[in-house]
Amino acid sequence: MSDLPARRPEQRASDVDRDLVAEDLRDAFGEGRLDNDEYERRLQAVWEARTYGELDRLTADLPQPLQRERRQAEEKQQKVVEERKKREWREYLDEWQAWAGAAVIMIGIWGISSIASNEAQNFWPVWPLGIWGLILLVGALGGSKADKDKPKSD
Repeated sequence: MSDLPARRPEQRASDVDRDLVAEDLRDAFGEGRLDNDEYERRLQAVWEARTYGELDRLTADLPQPLQRERRQAEEKQQKVVEERKKREWREYLDEWQAWAGAAVIMIGIWGISSIASNEAQNFWPVWPLGIWGLILLVGALGGSKADKDKPKSD
């Protein structure tokens, strides 16, 4: 499914549409699908075209350019990686938020028990909070599981 709105052949094309078709023709020429004369003739027709239908006829006999397919695949992969990194960052922050909540509870319990006994008790929350915090830090420095599973491309 395409994110682009539906278009009809009789609708007027924009300069952006003409630029895209010109890029497709340039790629087809670079791939050897068009000779120089054909490329020049079609390129001239691109700038004279007024509708989508006129532009579509200029590339109807050409497959989608390999460059665009590669670029689209790279953009899609980059978007997936960026979304994964954002999700991992949110999850990491959520883990620290849980740590902070537990810290408030444990320190509260320690404080209440110290007040109840009229003397400062041994500060036991340092052990679970310290170990938990260390695990979170090591996890952040060690990278994600997906990064470890991914083969190196050298």
